[in-house]
Amino acid sequence: MTKLSVNINKIATLRNARGGNCPDVLQMALDIERFGANGITVHPRPDQRHIRFTDVYQLSEHLTTEFNIEGFPSHEFCKLVCEVCPTQVTLVPDSPEQLTSNHGWDTVSHCDRLRDIVGMFREAGVRTSIFIDADERMAEFAAKTGTDRIELYTEPFATGFAQGGRADIVEPFVRTANLCREMGLGVNAGHDLSLQNLRYFHESIPFLDEVSIGHALISDALYLGLQETVRRYLKCLE
Repeated sequence: MTKLSVNINKIATLRNARGGNCPDVLQMALDIERFGANGITVHPRPDQRHIRFTDVYQLSEHLTTEFNIEGFPSHEFCKLVCEVCPTQVTLVPDSPEQLTSNHGWDTVSHCDRLRDIVGMFREAGVRTSIFIDADERMAEFAAKTGTDRIELYTEPFATGFAQGGRADIVEPFVRTANLCREMGLGVNAGHDLSLQNLRYFHESIPFLDEVSIGHALISDALYLGLQETVRRYLKCLE
């Protein structure tokens, strides 16, 4: 079964808006695990506007499912990952001022740099995933870095799906995922996946290893409650 990793950045955003520790990021992460999610994802940014580095250290001591840390591989980020040794690190090409991830790596231009970073994390015993667009050439060069997996940036799919697209919208993702599978890479996916589009995406690429979902899931939880929301997302992945 494809694993569901819940990105808890939005929980930290809510906490930080008021100060203090309400909601409790650690407790909510543990509850999400208890409700059946297969992993927790965090994306600590340099300005620590949501998840803080201290959160990452604390979470690493208590989580019992897979822990995925995503971010731009700055010196500080790489140091954090090597100290925490999560299950997985997902490398994204975000600049510090970006509001959210909005494109994948140009793995052709950055192949050598990414190969060095992947090698460093491999020595630390951390599985590596590289965030890419649904582009076969980007997948081919991602494989040259020695990464274990790629993560498909799915916002273009989500946008097209909302506008009524189906097979034509998902086709580049299917093609790229199939190529990755042929090359021996694991395939993750994330960004703007939701209760509305997740089942179709998963049915189109049933061999996905993991989906990482944050904004939509936490937003749904405002209406449905966190436990019921996690249950519904897991149902989409059956």
